[in-house]
Amino acid sequence: MDKRQDYITWDEYFMGVAYMSGMRSKDPNTQVGACIVSADNKILSMGYNGLPRGCSDDEFPWAREGAPLDNKYLYTTHSELNAILNYNGPSLAGAKMYVTLFPCNECAKAIIQAGISTVVYDDDKYADTPSVMASKRMFDAAGVRYYRYQRTGRVVSVKL
Repeated sequence: MDKRQDYITWDEYFMGVAYMSGMRSKDPNTQVGACIVSADNKILSMGYNGLPRGCSDDEFPWAREGAPLDNKYLYTTHSELNAILNYNGPSLAGAKMYVTLFPCNECAKAIIQAGISTVVYDDDKYADTPSVMASKRMFDAAGVRYYRYQRTGRVVSVKL
């Protein structure tokens, strides 16, 4: 008997994990997930966008608009930073991060400082914003490779 030929690729697997992580987000508008992987394809950490530990999801705002203290932006932690902070090992140097949305400039700084060498992203809908342009400029300067995930169109189903 020959081995199966229709198994998913590493990129499909890890981006799928990133998307599943994003599904944990309580944000009603944007759910972003991240998955950090070692050079030998072992999952090191995961994260999603949300409030810091100890801050109630029911007591802080989730709005996108309004005064700074009345919207989500000053309170939420992005998936990339959460994945880095969730890691409990010796070093992330040389790791690869899969993320469902291209990292903002603040997350790019954390990715660079953590030593992550490659970022694989799915969506780049904010490509024309100063934040993402700054991210790409810093990644280029720091030698962090980044590339867009190539969707295969494969429908993944789970057999229970």
